[in-house]
Amino acid sequence: MAVALQFGRLCVRPDTFVLENHLSGGGSFRPRRPLSVRCSSGNEDVNAPLPPMGSDFDAKAFRKNWTRSENYNRKGFGHKEETLKLMKSEYTSDILETLKTNGYTYSWGDVTVKLAKAYGFCLGVERAVQIAYEARKQFPDQRLWITNEIIHNPTVNKRLEEMDVKMIPVEDSKKQFDVVEKDDVVILPAFGAGVDEMFVLSDKKVQIVDTTCPWVTKVWNMVEKHKKGEYTSIIHGKYNHEETIATASFAGKYIIVKNMKEANYVCDYILGGELDGSSSTKEDFMEKFKYATSKGFDLDNDLIKLGIANQTTMLKGETEEIGKLIERTMMRKYGVQNVNGHFISFNTICDATQERQDAIYELVEEKIDLMLVVGGWNSSNTSHLQEISEVRGIPSYWIDSEKRIGPGNKIAYKLHYGELVNKKDFLPKGPITIGVTSGASTPDKVVEDVLLKVFNIKQEEKLQLA
Repeated sequence: MAVALQFGRLCVRPDTFVLENHLSGGGSFRPRRPLSVRCSSGNEDVNAPLPPMGSDFDAKAFRKNWTRSENYNRKGFGHKEETLKLMKSEYTSDILETLKTNGYTYSWGDVTVKLAKAYGFCLGVERAVQIAYEARKQFPDQRLWITNEIIHNPTVNKRLEEMDVKMIPVEDSKKQFDVVEKDDVVILPAFGAGVDEMFVLSDKKVQIVDTTCPWVTKVWNMVEKHKKGEYTSIIHGKYNHEETIATASFAGKYIIVKNMKEANYVCDYILGGELDGSSSTKEDFMEKFKYATSKGFDLDNDLIKLGIANQTTMLKGETEEIGKLIERTMMRKYGVQNVNGHFISFNTICDATQERQDAIYELVEEKIDLMLVVGGWNSSNTSHLQEISEVRGIPSYWIDSEKRIGPGNKIAYKLHYGELVNKKDFLPKGPITIGVTSGASTPDKVVEDVLLKVFNIKQEEKLQLA
C-alpha cells in the first residue's frame, strides 16, 4: 500500500538553500503547461512518421528489454540517505508536524487548523523526486534532461531547474529530442513516458533514469491485458494529461472519457440511444472524441469488448461508477450470462489518491469555516480534492503557493474545473477554523508557507482592532 511520508523538521526555503557543488545550479522558473506532443529524435525529418510501431509492435516486450539494458536505471545510485536528508531540509514543516502530533488539530491565536489525516507527498512522488536528486549527484558533469515536469508542483520543478535539470524543448507540439546527445542523461517523470518517446531514447542509447510511479506502470500492465484479449480500453482520465498519454501508448484500441457524463454518452451510443438519449450520430461521436480515441477507431467493432482503466489521480468513486455503468451496459446489450466476454475490470486506483480523497471526505464533515487546498494548478489529484470540498458547499480555495494570498486579506484561487477567481476578505473576521489538505505532489513546506500567510493576516487584524 502506498503511504504518505512527511518529515518533522523546519526546512530552509528552497530559494535560499545552497547546495554543495555537485548539486548546485542556476536558472529562473518558467511555469509550463502540460502538452500532448510528438517527438523528434533529430535523426529524421520532424514531420516524418514516428518509429515503426504498428499493430504488430509489442510495446510490453520492447519496454521489458529496454529496462534490462545497462544504461537504464529505476532504483537510484546508492545515494538515497544523503538525498533524502537534503529533501528533508528543503521540503518539511514544523507546523505540520505539530498538527500531526496533536491529533491533526491545533490553534495558533485566533486560527484553529484541522489537517486532513492523509495529505501531501505520496510514496511514488517522494521516490521520483529522490531518484532525480540522486541522478544529479551521480552525474555531476553530464547534461540532465527530463521529458516533462517530474510532478505537478511548481516548487519542486523550480528546484530541479535550479539544479540544472532541463526540460526537453517543444516546438510546434513536438518534443525536440535532437538536443539530447550520447553522453547525456534523461529522466522520465513520475507520470511515465509514452512508448514513442522510449523508442527514440532507446535508439539514442543515452543513460535513462526512470522515476515512473509503480501505480502508473500497474495501469500500463492492465491495458496490455486488454490489448492481448482484444478488448478496447476505456480510460477514465484527461486525454491531454501526461500520464494518460503514456497509458494510451501501451493500449491497443482505446477511448478516453473524462467523467461520468462522457461515459454515459458512450454507453448510450452502445445501446442505440436507449440509455438516456445523450448520444447522436457516428459522426458526432467521432467529433466529440477526436482527441480521445486510438487511431482508426471503429465504432462498429471497437465498442463490443471493453475493459476499464484509469488515470491514477482521478476520483476513485467516479472511476468505480463508470466501471459499473459500462458493466450494466454490456449486460443489457449482450445479456447477463455473456457479460464476461464483453467487459473486464481490475482495480487500478492508486492507494495514495484514494487515501487523500477519503481523508478530505472525513474533513468536510467537521465544523470548519473554510478549506485551503494546496497543490499545483495543473495537478489532477489536487483538483479532485477541491471538487470534493466544493460539492460539500464549503468555501474552498485551491492555491499552488503562498504567493496567491495577499496583499492583505485577498486570495487568487482556482475552482476544480480550472476557473481562476480573485476574492477579497476571504478570511472571516474573528476566530476561525480552517481545514487544510494538499495534493500528492505538494511538499509540506509549501503548506506551511500558506499557513504562515494566514496567521499574519489574522495577526494584522488583531493589531488593527487593538
